[in-house]
Amino acid sequence: MKITFELFRPTARIGLATIGIVVGISLALAQKEDAAASEHRKSTYAALADAPEKARARKNPFEGDTQAVAAGGKLFAQHCAGCHGRKAGGTRKGPSLLREEVQQTAPGTLFWILTNGVVRRGMPVWSKLPEQQRWQLVTFLESLKLQSSGR
Repeated sequence: MKITFELFRPTARIGLATIGIVVGISLALAQKEDAAASEHRKSTYAALADAPEKARARKNPFEGDTQAVAAGGKLFAQHCAGCHGRKAGGTRKGPSLLREEVQQTAPGTLFWILTNGVVRRGMPVWSKLPEQQRWQLVTFLESLKLQSSGR
């Protein structure tokens, strides 16, 4: 008895076509999600570009000061970790401070962000902290760059 598979060929073609469509849609959705994530990242860190040039040019008076790093770490734990995470990696409330966008930012810009906040994104104004403490926070954030690069 000879069995022909002619009856199954149209079904197989439809099955393969369906798989092709599903894969194509999946790839398109993945690309769209990647683009949306990239846009979200850009908008999340866009406030860094808002700092005026005068603010960006400010130098950190505590740069490289290990005592300032320690003091900034304590301040971070008290005031920032609730949103940005204990290790500054970000949470649902606040973005990662370990990302290149932050780590490549001038100290004066970080100080300006701390001072003025990013209220539309939920970051409070920290101008109530004395200037010295805000610079200590900046020094702590800069120390994270050294830790993440393995230096």
